[in-house]
Amino acid sequence: MKVLLQRVARASVAVGDEKVGEIGPGLVALVGVKQGDTQADADYLADKVANLRIFSDAQDKFNLSALDVGRQILAISQFTLLADTRKGRRPSFTDAAPPEIAESLVERFVEALRLKGLRVETGRFRQHMLVEIHNQGPVTILLDSSGSQRN
Repeated sequence: MKVLLQRVARASVAVGDEKVGEIGPGLVALVGVKQGDTQADADYLADKVANLRIFSDAQDKFNLSALDVGRQILAISQFTLLADTRKGRRPSFTDAAPPEIAESLVERFVEALRLKGLRVETGRFRQHMLVEIHNQGPVTILLDSSGSQRN
Protein backbone atom coordinates (compact mmCIF):
# COMPACT_ATOMS: atom_id res chain seq x y z
CA MET A 1 0.00 0.00 0.00
CA LYS A 2 1.26 3.46 -0.81
CA VAL A 3 0.28 6.89 0.48
CA LEU A 4 1.47 10.08 -1.17
CA LEU A 5 1.18 12.56 1.68
CA GLN A 6 1.05 16.31 1.16
CA ARG A 7 0.98 18.96 3.86
CA VAL A 8 -1.63 21.51 2.82
CA ALA A 9 -3.00 24.90 3.76
CA ARG A 10 -6.35 23.66 2.43
CA ALA A 11 -7.73 21.07 0.04
CA SER A 12 -11.02 19.90 -1.43
CA VAL A 13 -12.43 17.22 -3.67
CA ALA A 14 -15.44 17.42 -5.98
CA VAL A 15 -17.35 14.87 -8.02
CA GLY A 16 -19.02 16.67 -10.88
CA ASP A 17 -20.44 19.89 -9.47
CA GLU A 18 -20.67 18.53 -5.90
CA LYS A 19 -17.95 19.25 -3.35
CA VAL A 20 -17.72 15.99 -1.38
CA GLY A 21 -14.81 16.75 0.94
CA GLU A 22 -12.95 19.81 2.17
CA ILE A 23 -10.31 20.51 4.83
CA GLY A 24 -8.37 23.45 6.17
CA PRO A 25 -4.76 23.07 7.30
CA GLY A 26 -3.72 19.44 7.36
CA LEU A 27 -2.77 16.58 5.10
CA VAL A 28 -3.92 15.16 1.80
CA ALA A 29 -3.37 11.41 1.62
CA LEU A 30 -3.51 9.93 -1.88
CA VAL A 31 -3.94 6.20 -1.20
CA GLY A 32 -2.99 3.37 -3.57
CA VAL A 33 -3.69 -0.28 -2.75
CA LYS A 34 -1.69 -3.04 -4.42
CA GLN A 35 -2.41 -6.71 -4.80
CA GLY A 36 -1.55 -8.58 -1.63
CA ASP A 37 -2.11 -5.64 0.72
CA THR A 38 -3.93 -6.43 3.97
CA GLN A 39 -5.65 -4.68 6.85
CA ALA A 40 -2.25 -4.61 8.57
CA ASP A 41 -0.93 -2.42 5.73
CA ALA A 42 -3.86 0.01 6.13
CA ASP A 43 -3.40 0.16 9.91
CA TYR A 44 0.37 0.65 9.60
CA LEU A 45 0.00 3.54 7.16
CA ALA A 46 -2.79 5.19 9.17
CA ASP A 47 -0.53 5.13 12.23
CA LYS A 48 2.38 6.51 10.18
CA VAL A 49 0.26 9.33 8.70
CA ALA A 50 -1.21 10.32 12.07
CA ASN A 51 2.16 10.35 13.85
CA LEU A 52 4.60 11.50 11.14
CA ARG A 53 6.30 14.64 12.40
CA ILE A 54 6.01 16.99 9.42
CA PHE A 55 4.56 20.08 11.09
CA SER A 56 6.88 22.76 12.41
CA ASP A 57 7.40 23.57 16.06
CA ALA A 58 8.30 27.01 17.49
CA GLN A 59 11.89 26.56 16.22
CA ASP A 60 10.60 25.78 12.69
CA LYS A 61 11.71 22.12 12.91
CA PHE A 62 9.60 19.14 11.85
CA ASN A 63 8.72 17.97 15.36
CA LEU A 64 4.92 17.85 15.39
CA SER A 65 2.44 15.36 13.94
CA ALA A 66 -1.13 15.78 12.70
CA LEU A 67 -2.24 14.39 16.06
CA ASP A 68 -0.06 16.87 17.97
CA VAL A 69 -1.50 19.90 16.18
CA GLY A 70 -5.04 18.64 15.51
CA ARG A 71 -4.88 18.77 11.73
CA GLN A 72 -7.48 17.42 9.30
CA ILE A 73 -6.93 14.80 6.61
CA LEU A 74 -8.39 14.48 3.13
CA ALA A 75 -8.02 10.87 1.93
CA ILE A 76 -8.39 10.14 -1.77
CA SER A 77 -8.18 6.71 -3.38
CA GLN A 78 -5.56 6.82 -6.15
CA PHE A 79 -4.81 3.56 -7.96
CA THR A 80 -2.42 5.37 -10.30
CA LEU A 81 0.18 5.37 -7.49
CA LEU A 82 0.72 1.73 -8.49
CA ALA A 83 1.63 2.59 -12.10
CA ASP A 84 4.47 0.56 -13.56
CA THR A 85 6.24 2.68 -16.18
CA ARG A 86 9.36 0.57 -16.66
CA LYS A 87 8.35 -0.72 -20.10
CA GLY A 88 6.89 1.21 -22.99
CA ARG A 89 5.10 4.51 -22.77
CA ARG A 90 1.75 3.45 -21.39
CA PRO A 91 1.61 2.84 -17.63
CA SER A 92 0.52 -0.59 -16.47
CA PHE A 93 -1.74 -0.91 -13.45
CA THR A 94 -1.58 -4.69 -13.03
CA ASP A 95 -0.10 -4.29 -9.52
CA ALA A 96 -3.18 -2.39 -8.31
CA ALA A 97 -5.61 -4.37 -6.17
CA PRO A 98 -9.05 -5.18 -7.58
CA PRO A 99 -11.58 -2.43 -6.79
CA GLU A 100 -13.54 -4.38 -4.17
CA ILE A 101 -10.36 -5.12 -2.18
CA ALA A 102 -8.92 -1.64 -2.66
CA GLU A 103 -12.12 0.05 -1.51
CA SER A 104 -12.31 -1.95 1.72
CA LEU A 105 -8.65 -1.22 2.55
CA VAL A 106 -9.01 2.50 1.84
CA GLU A 107 -12.05 2.50 4.14
CA ARG A 108 -10.01 0.67 6.79
CA PHE A 109 -7.24 3.30 6.46
CA VAL A 110 -9.78 6.13 6.90
CA GLU A 111 -11.47 4.47 9.87
CA ALA A 112 -8.09 3.85 11.56
CA LEU A 113 -7.32 7.58 11.25
CA ARG A 114 -10.72 8.52 12.67
CA LEU A 115 -10.24 6.15 15.61
CA LYS A 116 -7.11 8.13 16.47
CA GLY A 117 -9.30 11.23 16.81
CA LEU A 118 -8.51 12.89 13.48
CA ARG A 119 -11.18 14.51 11.31
CA VAL A 120 -11.03 12.79 7.93
CA GLU A 121 -12.83 13.80 4.74
CA THR A 122 -12.81 11.56 1.67
CA GLY A 123 -13.40 11.50 -2.03
CA ARG A 124 -15.63 8.91 -3.68
CA PHE A 125 -14.20 5.58 -4.69
CA ARG A 126 -14.12 4.84 -8.46
CA GLN A 127 -15.38 8.31 -9.34
CA HIS A 128 -13.72 10.93 -11.52
CA MET A 129 -12.72 13.58 -8.99
CA LEU A 130 -11.38 17.09 -9.16
CA VAL A 131 -8.92 17.51 -6.30
CA GLU A 132 -7.73 20.96 -5.31
CA ILE A 133 -4.55 20.89 -3.23
CA HIS A 134 -2.76 23.90 -1.77
CA ASN A 135 0.53 22.20 -0.86
CA GLN A 136 2.22 24.00 1.99
CA GLY A 137 6.01 24.13 2.07
CA PRO A 138 5.83 22.32 -0.28
CA VAL A 139 5.99 19.12 1.74
CA THR A 140 5.30 15.85 -0.11
CA ILE A 141 6.30 12.44 1.25
CA LEU A 142 5.77 8.96 -0.20
CA LEU A 143 4.96 6.24 2.34
CA ASP A 144 5.00 2.54 1.47
CA SER A 145 3.86 -0.30 3.72
CA SER A 146 5.95 -2.96 1.96
CA GLY A 147 9.40 -4.27 2.76
CA SER A 148 11.73 -3.14 5.47
CA GLN A 149 10.16 0.30 5.94
CA ARG A 150 8.03 -0.98 8.86
CA ASN A 151 10.19 0.54 11.59
